[in-house]
Amino acid sequence: MTEAQLDVAQAAARAAALAAGALQRQHLGAPATHKGEVDLVTAIDLESERIIRAALTAATPEVPILAEEGGGAWSSPTRWIVDPLDGTTNFVHGLPHFAVSIALQLEGELALGLVYDPCRDELFEARRGAGLTLNGRPVGVSSRDSLNDCLIASGFPYDRRQRAAFYLGLVRVILEHTQGFRRAGAAALDLAWVACGRLDAYFEIGLSPWDVAAGALLVTEGGGRVTETELGPLRLDKPRILASNGRVHEALAALLAPHLDDPR
Repeated sequence: MTEAQLDVAQAAARAAALAAGALQRQHLGAPATHKGEVDLVTAIDLESERIIRAALTAATPEVPILAEEGGGAWSSPTRWIVDPLDGTTNFVHGLPHFAVSIALQLEGELALGLVYDPCRDELFEARRGAGLTLNGRPVGVSSRDSLNDCLIASGFPYDRRQRAAFYLGLVRVILEHTQGFRRAGAAALDLAWVACGRLDAYFEIGLSPWDVAAGALLVTEGGGRVTETELGPLRLDKPRILASNGRVHEALAALLAPHLDDPR
């Protein structure tokens, strides 16, 4: 894809994110149905995905789409990766913390990433090699270099009722060795906030590609580091993600390592 084609793709993704976000603001607190024991979906998730798919397909008809609600291009190295409404549980409860997440992967490499927070009207955008912006203004990761001073975020996957003790063990070790822990319920925003320095690091296991694709590029283009929790390269097909400002990455990985194996 040429730079001019990337410009078109980015403009389409931006317009799609803003349109879907506007819809979500209008319908905050919409009722939901269950996809699983704790996994929710609303008509707004589905309509947001329809809006985004239409915009991306019009701009880049040759690029397949993988999206949370409609599935799609699981194996293609070139694809859009979309979460039309990350943080559906927050949205359903009227909690204004959720986001639209759109990423473009080209031949296996993340090329574009956008995360839009409709409630704060904050658009995070990154293009490989071009840095990170928040509403058009360059931003980057924090400069903290001691875990003791860091604010760390994580989340609990959909099997949390069955594995509560395991996940709470991870929380405990973070509480014992850092300034604080946050679990806000939207992975895309956790990553965006690491990227712009509001958080110092984020980790989570049991995610899907659409949870992390855009946010991972935001962090790296913001000057941070993204790996698997065991420090290998991030795998989008089954991510166990560790994202940080880079300065505390190794220390956080070492802190988590003894606690990542679930004994069940």
